[in-house]
Amino acid sequence: MRSVINHQMMFGQTDISAIQFNEKSRDDMPKILRGLQVIYTNIELRKQVFSILEEVLPERKNGKGKADSCTGRPGMNQWAILVMGVVRLVRNADYDHLHDLVNHHDTLRQMLGHNDWTDKTYYELQTIKDNVRLFTPEVLDRISREVVIAGHALVKKKEHEKVIPLMCRCDSFVVETNVHYPRDTMQLSDAIRKTIKLCAHKSVELGLTQWRKSSDNLRKIKRLLRAIQKHKSSTSKNPEKKSVKDEKYKELVRNYLDEVDYQLQRAEKTGKELGANNPLFKSELNYYIAHANLQMGQIRRRVFNNEVIPHEEKVFSVFQPHTEWISKGKAGVSVELGLPVCIVEDQFGFILHHKVMQKTTDSAIAVSIVEETKKRFSNLYSISYDKGFHSVTNQTKLIPLVEKVVLPKKGKLSVADKARESEPEFKRLRCKHSAVESAINGLEVHGLDVCPDDGIKGFERYVALAVLSRNIHRFGALLLKQDARRHRGPYKKVA
Repeated sequence: MRSVINHQMMFGQTDISAIQFNEKSRDDMPKILRGLQVIYTNIELRKQVFSILEEVLPERKNGKGKADSCTGRPGMNQWAILVMGVVRLVRNADYDHLHDLVNHHDTLRQMLGHNDWTDKTYYELQTIKDNVRLFTPEVLDRISREVVIAGHALVKKKEHEKVIPLMCRCDSFVVETNVHYPRDTMQLSDAIRKTIKLCAHKSVELGLTQWRKSSDNLRKIKRLLRAIQKHKSSTSKNPEKKSVKDEKYKELVRNYLDEVDYQLQRAEKTGKELGANNPLFKSELNYYIAHANLQMGQIRRRVFNNEVIPHEEKVFSVFQPHTEWISKGKAGVSVELGLPVCIVEDQFGFILHHKVMQKTTDSAIAVSIVEETKKRFSNLYSISYDKGFHSVTNQTKLIPLVEKVVLPKKGKLSVADKARESEPEFKRLRCKHSAVESAINGLEVHGLDVCPDDGIKGFERYVALAVLSRNIHRFGALLLKQDARRHRGPYKKVA
């Protein structure tokens, strides 16, 4: 039976509500643990979060829905999964670092519900990976919303104030995927390497010998690739010398493609022979073969036909096909490989909403993200953007949604635009818009610089977990400030 948390305390176990933190610490761990503590101790917030966590269950082995929480082995409780997930992002830790923390960090183990007197529970690395991956972006987004609502109640300044008008800032930034620079020859190498390894592994399982020299084949392909990489283009102004150099390059590419093509033909034959009874193997093998054929075709067009491959036809990663080539024109950053993420932050530093922008632009998402945020938080008073979100349509559609829209216009301003952008409140909110960069930097420092998880689902889950972690971290920081102020006592003026 899987439960959210074990409510029966053991001898020597510290109650989560009694855990003490160093209020003067500048490290991230006390802040995130203090935020998690208030989720556990605030009865209303705990009820909401725990009801959502009950949905975090593994899939059945037969693929028919989720497992039953009332039957089977107990598994890791959902509270521990939440704690591990947010600590992973706040510490920007890989699973190996997280594995060490959950087994040896005393305060973190107390938050997980363990004591080191009698409870010697030791988490395995694969167990941590399997359970943290049970989260979905939708579940994480709902928990984040409950945390933000509790955070707004904390910062409410007036007792009679039921709702706080939210003055929000919207901006986007790029979360990079964990990929190398996408040269087509390297992409082809990745595809053929995986193709050969899959065929060799399956052949060994079945006791076949046709791929016994797979290691030699891989080394031969790598030598041919390195020869291409070492070849330098001619800078000579003499057409004959330049032609000789170009022909040498074409010869190297031709040798490389011939060897890859030969191995692909062998792999296709193996797929037909072994794939009939192994649909998963056949599906994975066909994916890499198709990608290799795509790259070979583009290399031939580029090298032998002198074609420029259109941007929309390119794939920038074999393993992370959702990766996009993004050039925002930032100083010192010519290109970023990943996906843009749009966030909406309020004046208290909480992130109200976020969206992964797959094959879309800032101006295309400006209205929809406000509509979705408005459904979550009806007290949205103002929203500010930079010029990248501007369009005439956006200006028109945003006016009925939000009381105050700060959307600077691109290019030359008309008399009406000058009057609108010269209003005192417009200028005041526009000056405060740059504070969203602090939230973006906080997300990047706490895990959202590069996404290590695989696939678009893993990317969306990782981003949602980062947003939740940021909100809990912000909540914990505000609580620690209040705790320190309470312990210092009232300020006394010296005569």
